[in-house]
Amino acid sequence: MARRIDVGGSGGVRLAAWEFADRPEAVVPPVRAGDDGHGGILLLHGLMGRAAHWAEAARWLSTRYRTVALDQRGHGRSEKPVGGPYDLDAYVADAEAVVEQLGLAPVTLIGHAMGALTAWRLAARRPDLVRALVICDMRASALGAATQRRWGEWFKSWPVPFATLADVRRWFGQEDPTLERPAPARGDFYAEVMAERADGWRPLFFRRQMLVAREAYAHDAHWEELALVECPTLVVRGLDGELGRAEAQEMVRVLPRGRYAEVADAGHFLHYDQPGAWRRVAEPFLRDAVPV
Repeated sequence: MARRIDVGGSGGVRLAAWEFADRPEAVVPPVRAGDDGHGGILLLHGLMGRAAHWAEAARWLSTRYRTVALDQRGHGRSEKPVGGPYDLDAYVADAEAVVEQLGLAPVTLIGHAMGALTAWRLAARRPDLVRALVICDMRASALGAATQRRWGEWFKSWPVPFATLADVRRWFGQEDPTLERPAPARGDFYAEVMAERADGWRPLFFRRQMLVAREAYAHDAHWEELALVECPTLVVRGLDGELGRAEAQEMVRVLPRGRYAEVADAGHFLHYDQPGAWRRVAEPFLRDAVPV
């Protein structure tokens, strides 16, 4: 079951939030800020992702917590304003609005990649709203201007429109020239962010907007904000992901209450391609940080 909740983001942008549960009664009623409770969970996808990428994790989490996954601006079924903004402040303000409007505080934020950066920036800015934080495969250091150029070239290489979803899965999972080896889960990941149009399958997002959103971590580092996160924080990396072990462990050192974990046989999309292994590292942290 998936239930859509429409929320107003920063500047009036229309956002689509989602609750996923196997049974309607599995969803725990929301805990309001200031109540005697533990708050809810907000799941934030990465660049080009969507709330549905968290569906399996959300179904597990919803048996214990009020769990909401957000389509961030420019993604999924949320609004994609032509003029933006798509800077980090806008994403953080959107997440803050969702937490407050849905009564999720004190919230546990679980973010992947860009969503993790949004999460720790919100935790640094509003410690009163955030109870715990899980960072999935996101670096605190700047990625570099050269990566923006490479991403621009990569976007241009996409054979859009795709004739079928099978073509989407094959190109992103096997034929993409940036791949070092086949990655079927990657193909599935991108198939979920395509929509059928009159001429074939196209992304749910605009690639030029994604490049603008990526500038926030291509050009800037975010160590200072990380050091301001007061709540218990788990830094998780895939062994074959984009966050290296040395940087992940330095992030844990910088965090006042940081923990480290890694998921074997996982790449960048660790929660998506290895959901069981991701759960095994996230569950003990959540049990300690957000007991029920």
